Amino acid sequence: MIEAVVFDMDGVIVDSEERWEAVRRQLVLDAGRPYPDEATRRMQGMSAPEWEAYLHDDLGVPGTPAEIGRRVVAEIEATYRADLPLIPGVDEAVRALAARYPLAVASSSNRELIELALSLAGLADLFRAVVSSEEVERGKPAPDVYLEAASRLGVAPTACVAVEDSSNGLRSAHAAGMRVVAVPNRAYPPADDALALADVVLDSIRQLTPEAVAA
Repeated sequence: MIEAVVFDMDGVIVDSEERWEAVRRQLVLDAGRPYPDEATRRMQGMSAPEWEAYLHDDLGVPGTPAEIGRRVVAEIEATYRADLPLIPGVDEAVRALAARYPLAVASSSNRELIELALSLAGLADLFRAVVSSEEVERGKPAPDVYLEAASRLGVAPTACVAVEDSSNGLRSAHAAGMRVVAVPNRAYPPADDALALADVVLDSIRQLTPEAVAA
């Protein structure tokens, strides 16, 4: 029996993956280094300390990893304040589910960006727990962030449904023992083997109803 629903944020609540790529890509290019084709997919799901280190150590962005992180977060925050890319239909989906289940967010975004996005969207009060992967030992595809979200809700992971869009997110939620609903990211579709871990695949967040979760 399902007792709670845990949302990823980037690609599920906000259509932000392309913004993250643009900001990180420009940092790498400004450093005079090439931006590898696989870089964006590698960073999807990484915690902030992990992607900061990757940009510094692997892609050659100057400055300390922490300084790099602050630059990226500041850029993303500015874009959110100017124009929050809320995914169409997510407001209705979250409100309908919140009327039936306790909700949490388990995201790879920095906590201040999660809280800002939920506040700007008017959804913050609907989530009982918010967990950033920077608060746990390992980012996605490790299960840590989902396990922590379930713990804060006081619900067993096996009684939770996770809503994900990316390969590493799907792997993370599945590894946590949750039922997994995939809403594949159109710009960065998940790998076939990751998508196969989902219990349900939806074409749109608009299809994420309490009835679909209960089923």
